[in-house]
Amino acid sequence: MFDLPALRATLSEKYDLAPSPELAAEMSDIYARMSRVVSPADWAIYAPYVRAINALKKERNAVILGHNYMTPEIFHGVSDFVGDSLQLAIKATEVEADVIVQCGVHFMAETSKILSPEKTVLMPDMEAGCSLAESITAEGVEEMRRRYPGAPVVSYVNTTAEVKAASDICCTSSNAAQIVAAQESDTVIMTPDQYLAQNVARQVPQKNVVWWEGSCIVHEQYTAQDLREFREWNPGTRLIAHPECPPDVVAEADFSGSTSGIIKYVTDEKPEKALLITECSMASNIADELPEVEFVGPCNMCPYMKKISLEKVLFALDTMTGQVEVDPAVADKARLSVQRMIDLSRKLGL
Repeated sequence: MFDLPALRATLSEKYDLAPSPELAAEMSDIYARMSRVVSPADWAIYAPYVRAINALKKERNAVILGHNYMTPEIFHGVSDFVGDSLQLAIKATEVEADVIVQCGVHFMAETSKILSPEKTVLMPDMEAGCSLAESITAEGVEEMRRRYPGAPVVSYVNTTAEVKAASDICCTSSNAAQIVAAQESDTVIMTPDQYLAQNVARQVPQKNVVWWEGSCIVHEQYTAQDLREFREWNPGTRLIAHPECPPDVVAEADFSGSTSGIIKYVTDEKPEKALLITECSMASNIADELPEVEFVGPCNMCPYMKKISLEKVLFALDTMTGQVEVDPAVADKARLSVQRMIDLSRKLGL
């Protein structure tokens, strides 16, 4: 667990991090990307951190990969590349920087290290885990193989390196249906997200999709009744669900897609009102780009994603702590599963 007073004392010795309305004004171009959801007072607090991080990135030859669930000051303020798990996995193979700072959760940092073993990968908070990734182990994968002999294992990227290494190929929420459909076997094992698997099974009825019973603590909270009631109270609102939600929630929604798919849908459709049935920061991060859309409704936050903060990012870069390592033998096998996903996605034009 972080000793935040010690962290802040270390940073205060090197950086002037006092709130600064003057600096906030100087950095108005960055603020413009988030002004709809971040108050001027909060931006005056964030601006010194954003300036320090962006300067230190150049010094360290570092890039920051920011997931769509990061808060706006990280997503817009310091991230060099943003996206969903697939986009960030591919970007990890392309960046020429010496250092990757992963603003997301731990399995994402592991994936970056697996794909770029020669790079230093920093995790601003090692406790930024994932309930879904922690729901399965490599032993669980082997248990599924025993139950369904000969069936390929398609594992979500929201898994540990050990689980990836025990799998045949990985998938993300944006390519899961296509990856499953491309498998030669009639039966396909999906781990660890039971709801993603059930939603994929509906999309690829030609396959017998079987699954591990894991789920995301954010998306499993939503119910179909929630959506029906919200639609009653807010007629005309477009309901847009992530496929980690239960199937009856997805069926009740107007559209379902990965985080990148959700962004594309809202950008293309520009509904007057939209409820994003996923992690809370998604709407905040696209609000300023879509002023014609009113984002409404409940907000379920991921406690793991929210462990990442500007001060932790600055501390990681300053001290070069939080380096992620993966056993080379495990990494080699895991890399095959992730690379198969990337190669197949490109072949399918995804």
